Amino acid sequence: MSIARSRFVGIYLVISSAVLWSTAGLFVRIADMDVWSMVAWRSAFSFVTLGAFVLIRRRWTKKGVRGTFGMPGVVACVVSTVAAITYIASLQWTTVANVMTVYATLPFVATGIAFLWLHDPVTYRFVIAGCLAFLGVAISVGAAMSANDLLGILAAFIMTAGCATQIVIAKRFPSMDSTMMTVLAALACFCIALPLMQYSIPTSTQLLACAFYGIFTTGIGYVLLLLGSRRIGSGEAGLLSMLDVILGPIWVWIFYSEEITLPVLLGGAVVLTSVFWYLLPSRKVAAPV
Repeated sequence: MSIARSRFVGIYLVISSAVLWSTAGLFVRIADMDVWSMVAWRSAFSFVTLGAFVLIRRRWTKKGVRGTFGMPGVVACVVSTVAAITYIASLQWTTVANVMTVYATLPFVATGIAFLWLHDPVTYRFVIAGCLAFLGVAISVGAAMSANDLLGILAAFIMTAGCATQIVIAKRFPSMDSTMMTVLAALACFCIALPLMQYSIPTSTQLLACAFYGIFTTGIGYVLLLLGSRRIGSGEAGLLSMLDVILGPIWVWIFYSEEITLPVLLGGAVVLTSVFWYLLPSRKVAAPV
């Protein structure tokens, strides 16, 4: 496959994964279940999907090139479990637009954690863009109408920090088997939610929503991102992945008329603008701070 064609395939795969990830809020609204029941059913379907992918990959992968796990994998698994649970909780407690506005700060949170842990240099571009991004979040948070909104925004911050930590762990330990970590995190989510969920049989609509969330949004979406990000640059993958931040609120607005208030819209626009400006390659190499 030529380099140009490989890049085109990579872009297509990453965009497809972002579209699938953007449907998380929609499926949470369709299922209309308590947090722990949603976590349990979604994790069960995700575990089966990604587990099958791991088995297929191991069958076709040559010996000696499989990823490692160890303590970094255990830590990443714990962080991923917390992030997955708080993501669903945040979507239950506040609007999808609020959650996506907070999640859009992921590049800055990841860079900040890498700076504190790995001593990666940060640039003035990062400082300026990061300050603007969190100003946008502050505008959105200021529009919170209830205690549930504030609780949901807090859960979204925890989820975003968890996702950022996973990125930094994967960077620090590049040989770690990230797919196996995600499979085990899904299993951990299921085990945690099992004694806390409601023991009632979901309706066919609820079960279908959980299945789509676990299989497509989480499972296939992750696989597509994994395959696509290998063919394009990390900055390009980061920009394309921001598509789910834009699409997420649109799905629930179309199907559930979930209102996006002016402050949230303004805050989200500020955050996305700062992210795009930060991730777009600059003509000059920025000086480290």
